[in-house]
Amino acid sequence: MKKITQIICFLLIATSMSAQQEKGIMGYSNWLNNWTEFKPHKAQYGEPNQILAGNIAENTKLLKRNVYVLQGNVYVTNNAVLTIEPGTLIIGDFETKGTLVITKGAQIIADGVETDPIVFTSDRSVKKAGDWGGVVILGDAPINKFGNVGSYNLDLDPVLTTYGGNNVASNSGIMRFVRIEFAGKKVKGDGTFNGLTIAGVGNKTILENVMVSYSGGDSFAFFGGDVTAAQFVSYKSINDDYKFTQGAQCRLFNSLAVRSSYLSSNKDGSRCMEVKSYEKKNETDFTKKPTLVVASNMTMLNDSENIKADIQAGLVKEAIYIGENATVEMKRSVVSGFNPAVLIDSKTVINDASLKKIKFEEMFFNLCNGNIFTEYNTNNEDLENWYGNSLFFNVYSQTDNKEMFVDIFNPKKPDFRLQLGKITASSGNR
Repeated sequence: MKKITQIICFLLIATSMSAQQEKGIMGYSNWLNNWTEFKPHKAQYGEPNQILAGNIAENTKLLKRNVYVLQGNVYVTNNAVLTIEPGTLIIGDFETKGTLVITKGAQIIADGVETDPIVFTSDRSVKKAGDWGGVVILGDAPINKFGNVGSYNLDLDPVLTTYGGNNVASNSGIMRFVRIEFAGKKVKGDGTFNGLTIAGVGNKTILENVMVSYSGGDSFAFFGGDVTAAQFVSYKSINDDYKFTQGAQCRLFNSLAVRSSYLSSNKDGSRCMEVKSYEKKNETDFTKKPTLVVASNMTMLNDSENIKADIQAGLVKEAIYIGENATVEMKRSVVSGFNPAVLIDSKTVINDASLKKIKFEEMFFNLCNGNIFTEYNTNNEDLENWYGNSLFFNVYSQTDNKEMFVDIFNPKKPDFRLQLGKITASSGNR
């Protein structure tokens, strides 16, 4: 009888936790433990004893017992597979802007484990955002540019950096339990690299448990392709945490974006999520799919201890920007500490047709200076009425982040899950 009672109690507790943790990142345990690093400036890494440079044109394996330095632009070509053992350390060279490019047809198998992640980081003693290039994965899945082809060149080889095609189910490999730190180097006159660039990548590619921290560009940039990503972490990037464009079809689940008021780009590009259907309208084939992002159980927050003061000082922007013709379907997610929560491109005509493509349901908007607006328009009454409809089950609150999340200021093992019961307690506050 005692065992039955214990089982019933356990099931009741589990059911209660499931119901109360259903918004934002979720899990009965903190899935950020073990493989993430929120103080990468202080992490101690080994000295390199192997050099990666030039082209990798045949199947190659990187071993945990070595420490590799990524010198210049390193391309995996000729349909080769680059396999990286769990626990392997790869250091991006500052002087030569170390960058790893997986070209179309090639694969990366970076399959770390929770207790032994693969780490890409900077070679500088004092590490900063943008110390080295980043990781670029190119595939042959569809994009919406004319000719179904794009080129991610910056200062890379334009022949080796094409992406796009017709193979929705293409496989560019595995990125799992991987950290990318201090990437996103600025290229004079050409823009900025990202922590992880995923361009024209198909849906057989596995993308799970990847953390990008202190990127000088975007943390994650998706150009076209068709992918599913889960347990992604973007931590204090200079530009966007998650960028989608060129007809990207992406399903993003149980992922985190943490922004700082004091780390942002002077240009437009310091958001948790930017969703656009194209970069240049004259290069876009509108007979092809526009960008579609289906996101659930996202947590997007500004970790400032004084959100209202930072908003008044002009240091905080919107969390989510949605461009013309793009489709966003977001559910069970948390947006905390932004100005406002969502901004819709001014070219978007606000009517039933467009709002059916921009869905926010079962959301938790907290500590935001306004919720959903169109660009350059301070009157959002229609949008408030639409998304405030009780059928969408959206919740609004003005609760301090320290009270809202389990333990976000823990220096070693922060926990960004919601405190139990906070959603219920704040329901109906607008």
